Amino acid sequence: MLLKKSLLMAFGLVGAWFGYTLEGTALLLPEPIGTWFGDMNPILSHLIMAVAGACLFLLLFSLVAEVVAAKIKKWISSLTRIPMNEMAAGAAGLTAGLLLSLMLYPVLSWFGSLEELARLALSGLLGYIGLYVGLEKKEELSSLWKSGSWKNGAGIEEERKLEEHKILDTSVIIDGRIADICKTGFIEGTIVIPEFVLEELQHIADSSDLLKRNRGRRGLDILNKIQKELDVNVMIYEGDFEEISEVDSKLVKLAKVLQGKVVTNDFNLNKVCELQRVSVLNINDLANAVKPVVLPGEEIMVQVIKDGKEHGQGVAYLDDGTMIVVEGGRDFIGSITEVLVTSVLQTSAGRMIFAKPKLLEKAQ
Repeated sequence: MLLKKSLLMAFGLVGAWFGYTLEGTALLLPEPIGTWFGDMNPILSHLIMAVAGACLFLLLFSLVAEVVAAKIKKWISSLTRIPMNEMAAGAAGLTAGLLLSLMLYPVLSWFGSLEELARLALSGLLGYIGLYVGLEKKEELSSLWKSGSWKNGAGIEEERKLEEHKILDTSVIIDGRIADICKTGFIEGTIVIPEFVLEELQHIADSSDLLKRNRGRRGLDILNKIQKELDVNVMIYEGDFEEISEVDSKLVKLAKVLQGKVVTNDFNLNKVCELQRVSVLNINDLANAVKPVVLPGEEIMVQVIKDGKEHGQGVAYLDDGTMIVVEGGRDFIGSITEVLVTSVLQTSAGRMIFAKPKLLEKAQ
């Protein structure tokens, strides 16, 4: 409604201006009316024509008001969907192109009578080139602005460290441990949640498969907890890389653009990041690193809970989930017994401890 009123006012003013400045109108009117206009005071005749022009334009606008208002609303809606970084980069590129064309204007004087046309063509060409380059380099420009590269002094490196971006992938969000890690304060800088990761989580949460749906909803709950309950900086990255289809590849590209680190527990994404020379923080590596260190020869108390794969073996677990294979431990299932660590095996899947019951060791 407000848009239509604004357009109505604008059309009325344009019509009034058109009627007021129109010359020779009296010659186009029938002879009695034309003579009457010719004898009238010029100012009064201009005012009458301004009113007539305004009424004419308002009448014409009323015939197309709905269509024009709908089109303008559609254009405005399209503009609001454009990410701010794209608008800023495009405006910067367009401005640079137009300024360059202004600098080249003196060179066009040799075009003679075609100088004005040459200026128009040059401005259009360089403006378009600047706009295109700005949009293509939007991520680099955004990174340049955020990292504060225009500043000088020793504070740049410190600011970059504080603003270092930690980019979360879908798997680490669903895993949930990232929220506890953020709560402890071990993660510094800004937590970046890309919009394309949010879209993937939304698709998982809307899945017809119950397990996938629960995983997706858990991921969204974890993000809500990080954003609202924890004292960390969270940034929703709205940009996208439309030329890339895979989410993992988009994460690697984003990490390069923001000069940040990918946080994941996906083994394959971890390897891709290493090949692309992108810094990666693997939650599983962190979990393995903070597990208690158990050395061969140590004695620990465990509860054997089930049979092992081999004959006579029993299986126990430490509080952190580390599996202990107890040789000859089958006879101790259900009881708490003291075992002697014989060896420790570290694999990509985690740590495994081999031990023997101390009672059997003494008997031997």
